[in-house]
Order: sequence, then structure tokens, then C-alpha cells
Amino acid sequence: MSHGPRSGLAAVSSALLAMSRHLEVRDVLKTIVASARELLDAQYAALGVPDDHGGFAQFVVDGVSEEQWRAIGPLPRQHGILAAMLHEARAERLADVRKDPRFEGWPKAHPDLADFLGLPIRDGDEVIGALFLANKNCERPEGGCGFTEDDEELLGILAQHAAIALTNARLYERSRELTIAEERSRLAHELHDAVSQKLFSLRLTAQAAARLVDRDPSRAKGELQQVAALAAEAADELRAAVVELRPAALDEDGLVATLRTQIQVLDRAHSARVTFAGHGVKALPASQEEALLRVAQEALHNALRHSGADHVDVTLDRRGGGAVLRITDDGSGFDPQAVRHAGRHLGLVSMRDRASGAGGSLTVESVPGKGTVIEMEVPGG
Repeated sequence: MSHGPRSGLAAVSSALLAMSRHLEVRDVLKTIVASARELLDAQYAALGVPDDHGGFAQFVVDGVSEEQWRAIGPLPRQHGILAAMLHEARAERLADVRKDPRFEGWPKAHPDLADFLGLPIRDGDEVIGALFLANKNCERPEGGCGFTEDDEELLGILAQHAAIALTNARLYERSRELTIAEERSRLAHELHDAVSQKLFSLRLTAQAAARLVDRDPSRAKGELQQVAALAAEAADELRAAVVELRPAALDEDGLVATLRTQIQVLDRAHSARVTFAGHGVKALPASQEEALLRVAQEALHNALRHSGADHVDVTLDRRGGGAVLRITDDGSGFDPQAVRHAGRHLGLVSMRDRASGAGGSLTVESVPGKGTVIEMEVPGG
């Protein structure tokens, strides 16, 4: 192998171990691409997972900056060399991809590629992806490709294990989806029972109050107070159940887009000004993204329902390989110690549990009359 037997074996072992550590498909794809680029010492690597409409459901790159990737534009279609990887299902090793008759060009911002090595990722007879490498960091033979037969063999080994890792990740996500569906069904049943009971009690109490209004106003007032309490309990039951359901938008759109959309809705629905800013945050493990979203939702609920804030600002910033979420409001604030001693937590316990469960941390700063700052940090994948 071009890296030498000892270093090549160590590199392959490291790459395979890295792939086996992840369960989410997105994380597996990123690990495969980064491992392939490092293993074969290439400038660029990419992995495309095809959809059923002539495009790519997912396309992950390594060696290209976020700015470059945004400038390149939409995901590529299945054409040219990319289509060959998916439909002919054989390896392609080219001295200059631009001179291949199947080459159809690329966007203006796309990096300039020359020597090229591509290989399909197969699960049995099905091609579930294609792995591409370009611009080997080496001296190229005159008119030849920097990638060698040994590189192709090495990438083939990686592709076989990538297929296993990707298939396992897909099975895990399908299993998780089934679990979520079952949990949604359970919650829907519980929600129906709990809210139905509350609404039934509320109706009976309201009827009693109506009968007492003329002959016993004092008792009627008490019954109406009970109506208000039951209505509040029913609302809490609804909120508690709904908040446990992971929004589909988080899986489809990612954390930043989901937060931005939800905050825009809150800004329209409340008199307080609610703003959001996200800076440079990369995709995080699914468990961390869900925890960040839930903490943001709980903190926003507290700020908008209880604090009397005029402004609530949410920011999500990159910090190292992870992210930090900050929710700041100019509301009434509170004494965290007094709240804890009084047994009133304002959701702080659940927020801390979510943060620690995702491997992160949560800090709360608040002073009566001076607003509240809640900050959650996660380490990333």
C-alpha cells in the first residue's frame, strides 16, 4: 500500500473504529468522508447518497470550507462521473477528470479537480452511495494519476466497511423512528385521557357555577375559580405532552433553521420582541440538537409566559467543535436559590437534565428586576 504496511494498517484501523462510534446516518457519512480523505492523503473527498429523483438525498464533503460550499450552490444532480459511480457500480481512477468524455463541468465556485478516484458503496446488489476523492497530495507521473492501484484497493476496503456502518446507522434510525412513533401513539392516548378528564370536570364545574350565579353568588365565584384552575391544568397537560414530541423539522431542516422558524412564530404571537441569531454552527449529534431545542423552548416559554419581558434574544454560536445556546430576556428575573428552596423550578431541573444528558452544561444567571440569562453548551461530536 502507498502508505506502507504498518502505517496503512493503523490508518485503516483508525478509520474503521471512527465509523463504528456513530449511530446517526449524518455522523457516519461525515466520518466516512473525513476518514477516506485522510487515509488516501487527498485534498478533497465527497460522498453522495442518491435519492429516487435523479439527485442526491445527502451529499457530504471534506476539504471544502463552509463559505465555498455555500457559494457552490445546490446539491449536484446524478450526471457525468457521479452517475457512473451510481449506475455502472465500478471504480473509476482518472488522471484528469476534466478530460473524461463524461465530464459536464461544475459551478464557478467549485474547486479545480484533476486526478480522481471514485468507488460505489454497495449493500449487496444495491448501490447506497458513492465515494469520491480528488487531487492526491503527491508527485504525479507524467500524464498519469496520483492515485494508485493500492489506493483503489484501500478505498475498496473502506467502502465495504462504510456500507456496513451506513446500513447499521439506517437501521438504528428506522428503529428510533418506530420507537418515536410508538411513543407518540402512547402520548396521544395519554393526552386524550388526561385532557378529556380535565375538560369533563371543567364542563361540570361551569354548569354548577351557572346554576349558583343567581341564588349563591359567593359559591358561584368559587366554582368559577375552579373552572379557571381546571382550564390551566388542561393547558399544562397539553403543553407537557406536546413538548415531548421531537419536531420533524429538526430532522429535515436542522437545528438553526428550526429555531429560526419557531422564534419567528413566537415573535408574531407575543407582544414581546423575540429575535434569533445563529453564527457558524455546524451539524451536531442528533441528541445534542434535540436537547438544545428543548432547552430553548422551555426557556422561551418561561420568558414569554412568566417574566413579562419586552425583549427576548436567542443566539446559537459555534464554540470549538460544539455550540453554545444563550437565551436572554429583560423580564422580572428571579432569585434562583429562592426558587429552588421554594420547590418551584420554572423548568430548570428538566433543562439541566437535558443538558447533562447530551453531555453538555447549563448555567442560569438571574436577579429580581434585572432579567435572566440561560446558557447551554454542548461539546459537539
